[in-house]
Amino acid sequence: MNILKALTIVVMAAACGITGAQAADVEAGHKKVKEVCAACHGEDGNGIMPDYPKLAGQHRDYLAKALRDYKSGLRKNPIMAGMAGPLTREDIDNVAAYYGSRPALLSSHF
Repeated sequence: MNILKALTIVVMAAACGITGAQAADVEAGHKKVKEVCAACHGEDGNGIMPDYPKLAGQHRDYLAKALRDYKSGLRKNPIMAGMAGPLTREDIDNVAAYYGSRPALLSSHF
């Protein structure tokens, strides 16, 4: 196969979305957030208490990496390890996409 033909196939596959990567599902992320995350981080990601990090508006790749690191034990926090442990890779991507899509609210309590 010549290089031009191979390049054309790669470009067409990427344009058609068949590269193997799946887009995150924000609605599925919202559902998982309500089940697992909302008690501490709030359904909208803006937290319920100052002790819990606000996740709304964070970069989705940062959120996904943090969850994967809690799950693997690379990042240490027993509570988050227990919460992230049962999450699938798809759950993690979806939760990160949901919280990343939420607007961050500024606090005026300082």
